Amino acid sequence: MYPDKLHEECGVFGIFSNGKEDVASITYYGLYALQHRGQESAGIVVSDEKELLCHKGMGLVSEIFSEDDLKKLKGKNAIGHVRYSTAGSSNINNAQPILVKCKIGSVAIAHNGNLVNAEILKELLEETGTVFQTTTDSEVILNLIARSSRHGLEKAITDTVFAIKGSYAIVMLTEDKLIGIRDPNGIRPLCIGKLKDDYILCSESCAIDAVGGEFIRDVEPAEIVMIDKEGIRSFKNSEKIKSETCAFEYIYFARPDSIIDGIDVYQARRRCGHVLYEESPISCDLITGVPDSGVAAAIGYSEASGIPYGMTLIKNKYIGRTFIAPSQKQRQNSVNVKLNALKSNIKGKRILMIDDSIVRGTTSKKLVTLLRNAGAKEVHMMIASPPVKFPCYFGIDTPERGQLIGATMSIEEIRKEIGADTLAYLSVPGLLRALDHGNTFCLGCFNGIYPVEAPIEKSKLYLEDKK
Repeated sequence: MYPDKLHEECGVFGIFSNGKEDVASITYYGLYALQHRGQESAGIVVSDEKELLCHKGMGLVSEIFSEDDLKKLKGKNAIGHVRYSTAGSSNINNAQPILVKCKIGSVAIAHNGNLVNAEILKELLEETGTVFQTTTDSEVILNLIARSSRHGLEKAITDTVFAIKGSYAIVMLTEDKLIGIRDPNGIRPLCIGKLKDDYILCSESCAIDAVGGEFIRDVEPAEIVMIDKEGIRSFKNSEKIKSETCAFEYIYFARPDSIIDGIDVYQARRRCGHVLYEESPISCDLITGVPDSGVAAAIGYSEASGIPYGMTLIKNKYIGRTFIAPSQKQRQNSVNVKLNALKSNIKGKRILMIDDSIVRGTTSKKLVTLLRNAGAKEVHMMIASPPVKFPCYFGIDTPERGQLIGATMSIEEIRKEIGADTLAYLSVPGLLRALDHGNTFCLGCFNGIYPVEAPIEKSKLYLEDKK
């Protein structure tokens, strides 16, 4: 993860089995496939139809779960979660799934997204005696369900969904049910798959592929999916307001081998490169992409321009979240540790480097310098998305607006700041043309127009700042 990239949100996975599968291991591999969506913590909850068992911890999926841990998680159904904190601190108390006991028994929840009205809902719950164990907005959802559980599970869920505002892709587990819920705008992705006779709910189709399953369809905006021994059924909690999937899922967050709301992520990124060439053609000797998210757009630009594509930056794939630079100087050179220049492909050439986005500009500046130091004659930079000018309130950890270089500088000023010979961005109409599906998208980080009324800009720790 680069220090000035938009940070991933969270990933969710759930499986309802006929009892023949090792659901803990399947969930483990599903979460492994979703690891790119969050690297701070992970957890799995299983149900043996009598009780819920949980194991979670801080770190990567492979660091948290041993073979013995998975063997202890015996059950017929399971949900799992990988987290990057967008609401609440990064600590074990906030790791998910979160469990609660209520009138209908034990309930566990795993949530991807952000509620914009979590603060007021938490205050109302506390006034009626609810005690919170975490500082996440996900626990607000769980406690709302618990409070209404005397009316039955289905009514509790519909009442809760009516109360919450924002983005959410949720998987829930009771002793005998697996539930999936997607917000009315469909901001965060959620899909359905099958593994033999078993059902899967997860954030991206790549997780279904990873466990040998078959992708069935996306959960629709405003849809609630309930799976039990009787099979699968669904209903709408409200009318679909307007499908507005987060555009950054296609630009950066999702794995390129996923399909989200009918759009092939890799092909969308490749088309971004095609359109980028149409909007900003340039003469150079070699097209290259910043690993890994800039590669598909760079290939697309190469196809459209006829200019060869080549590797110029080699990524160290073995630096995880626990990497610690032993000195300040080495911390400053972190990009050099994660990426190294392939000098034989660079020296004496005019290089066009394509990346998915620029947030603060610090990494872009280092990459331009890296190519120049490797002997590049010219270094041009193009971005396969529009300038990021506004924060996200719906499950992406973005800096405050004053820290976004696209909000404080013109494109020419950014070019000078990062040291590139030229700089160009994909336009908003160009992005929509590249996505090319007739869908509408959340473009709030580009134009400040959000699908749900945005709150006053605040820290992601706002729920604990109130303590």
